[in-house]
Amino acid sequence: MHKFFSAIFVLLLCISTVIPCTLKAQENSSINSVLDTAERFFISLKTKEYKPAWNLLSKKSQETIIKDIYKASNEIGANTTIEDIQQDFDNSGLISKNYWDAFLDTFDPNLILENSRWEIGFIKENKAEIIIKQKKSEEPARLKLFKENNKWKVGLVETFWTRKL
Repeated sequence: MHKFFSAIFVLLLCISTVIPCTLKAQENSSINSVLDTAERFFISLKTKEYKPAWNLLSKKSQETIIKDIYKASNEIGANTTIEDIQQDFDNSGLISKNYWDAFLDTFDPNLILENSRWEIGFIKENKAEIIIKQKKSEEPARLKLFKENNKWKVGLVETFWTRKL
């Protein structure tokens, strides 16, 4: 009987050390994945590789950007469709290049990549937040990320276009 309880004790001890280690490894993997996605997005913008940047955006961000461009195009009398704009962004065409170039006229990715400190705000099953503290700013940015099709995506619109939500 004593051997039975000893065996149970050893088994419980093993389980109590393996499970926390496994959970910690999963947590570290999630943190790395979230941070990697955000970093790749800002690096893609910095290097003007717009297709990878586009592919790292959340579906809501992509849809909002396309609708904004469609609306602006109609206002100036351009004859284009939402599908044309979507295809252009998917293929990193002229509309995409013009959009991202204009975006970079008002936003410097180096402020995020080189002049900021990043911290994980939280990571949940399908949502995460990175707190980005820029050296010269009093208030941090809270970059939202979303898990879509088992991949983390940057919520550019969800983070910065608050008036549209």
